[in-house]
Amino acid sequence: MQSGERVEVDVTAIAHGGHCVARHDGQVIFVRYAIPGERVVVEITDVSKSFARGNCVEVITASPHRITPPCKYAHVGGCGGCDFQHIEVSHQRTLKALIIKEQFQRLAKEEVEVVVEEVSPTLHWRNRMEFSVSEGGKLGLFAARSSKIVEIERCLIASEAIDISEINQRKLPKGKRVDVAITSRGEKEVVIEGRENHSLIHEDVAGFTFSLNPISFWQSHKQAAELLSKVVKEFAQVKSGDHVFDLYGGAGLFVAALLPDIGPGGRITLIESDDNAVTDAKRNFATEDRIEVVQGKVERSLQKYVAANVVVLDPPRSGAGASVIDSVVALKPRSIVYVACDPAALARDTAYLRDRGFALEKIRAFDLFPMTAHMECVARFMPA
Repeated sequence: MQSGERVEVDVTAIAHGGHCVARHDGQVIFVRYAIPGERVVVEITDVSKSFARGNCVEVITASPHRITPPCKYAHVGGCGGCDFQHIEVSHQRTLKALIIKEQFQRLAKEEVEVVVEEVSPTLHWRNRMEFSVSEGGKLGLFAARSSKIVEIERCLIASEAIDISEINQRKLPKGKRVDVAITSRGEKEVVIEGRENHSLIHEDVAGFTFSLNPISFWQSHKQAAELLSKVVKEFAQVKSGDHVFDLYGGAGLFVAALLPDIGPGGRITLIESDDNAVTDAKRNFATEDRIEVVQGKVERSLQKYVAANVVVLDPPRSGAGASVIDSVVALKPRSIVYVACDPAALARDTAYLRDRGFALEKIRAFDLFPMTAHMECVARFMPA
């Protein structure tokens, strides 16, 4: 096959990363804008030794789950921010559950059955957006697998309070990044790359108020912070007097959730490498002497500790990795709670944990990124 060639194929399965799987003359093709069970025409976009990529440009036999995308930019050559707008939303969650199952089969050699739970809303859910400024001086998002910026007037997964048209009236520097944050209080902060005159924002979660730099990491779905705090608290089963570790702890979302459970004799160690997040965490817990905020890489920072009762970790998309897992296991915690935005990374780290004596005891998955191929998982591991 060659780039630009069109082939007719049967789409057989969903793949990790927003693609479906098809084969032509024995070669695997990863296809965007298709649905498993369909027969489609694919235009090949690039070819490697082991597989090809392409876009569905014609549907011959449609899936019963195919719908007209609600967003006018969700098409071949359009905005790449969403993967699944052409799929009915409940079937999106079915496919995401299959992705989790396949990743655990392939990478952890474990059978996992999980339902991806709906989290409303499924449109206008995103309270954090990162745009790029086009050559025309307008906000845009990148096309799929491309550096091309697609100008957009409205984003259907973004909070309506983000108001792209209002931001577009400002003089925006071409090629720069624009971050927009809407808080639970309704605050709005627009941060334009190179212009650092932004204010702190505030998020209220389960009775705790966070003061945040608007470009610090924060969960993007408007329900995510509250939901994940509740689930982590439930999974962690922290007891009075415990020493809890919150790894990749950011501004301290899970610290705030677990603080009431540790009692007067307990303590929490938050480890984070990002400057902005560490500054936020130190500000948020400045009056709390039971909380230790450590800036540094997780693996290196853990070396000075010898024991933990509970470990919570929320690593980046790449996962924790074997060396961090080694350091966590060396603390001999009675439970490990792992928050993951990538099921492949979670599955790899599940295998590392199993090999070191910790078994997957419970897992839940949440559709915190509707219309995209992403989902969030929370898993609990216990000594086997």
